Amino acid sequence: MKLSVIIPVYNEERTIAELISRVKAVKLNMEIIVVNDGSVDGTSRILDTLDGITVINKKNGGKGSAIREGITAVTGDVIVIQDADLEYDPNDFVMMLDVMNKQAADVVYGSRVLHEGYEISYRRYYLGGKLVTWTANLLYGLNITDEPTCYKMIKTDLLRSLNLQCSRFEFCPEVTAKLARRKIKIVEVPISYFPRTIEDGKKINALDGFEAIWTLIKYRFVR
Repeated sequence: MKLSVIIPVYNEERTIAELISRVKAVKLNMEIIVVNDGSVDGTSRILDTLDGITVINKKNGGKGSAIREGITAVTGDVIVIQDADLEYDPNDFVMMLDVMNKQAADVVYGSRVLHEGYEISYRRYYLGGKLVTWTANLLYGLNITDEPTCYKMIKTDLLRSLNLQCSRFEFCPEVTAKLARRKIKIVEVPISYFPRTIEDGKKINALDGFEAIWTLIKYRFVR
């Protein structure tokens, strides 16, 4: 089974080379699709020096639009999303894919909350994530612990069939909502997490949290 790793990138010159090095080190049959979402720092220059990856350059349109662009280019059987920072450990791909195979699952979410060493970065991010997860569980009858997790591993054909419309950070709730509406089981496994601060370049904010909740509400009641 071939894994396609989609990495949406916007102004990540400080971390992108190291991140791609870590992804390449994972011993799996995979391809790496980097979608450069109109970066204006040195990200483009760095990407030009790296081999073994496919780079898609586009105008800035947001994380969701970058992921949708990447989905059109993959050739693998399974897709996983990888943020361009260093908060997540690509070595967790191995365990996630193993669970997907053993449980014949179409969807595996990596849960930061389930990890015994889970570290909270900013309390507002933690509480925001809890609220989004609670909303998803309430509206869709789910029992997941980490809806906003970046590590969503999904069979390619299934993800493409969701007809995603997202442009920004609402990618996560749109995917979860559309999977739940189809009654597709979401399997969760614990993953490592190394939170970065706003000073380190964390981009998500309170508005994105409200947008996530609105997305969950919208897809619950709009057919």
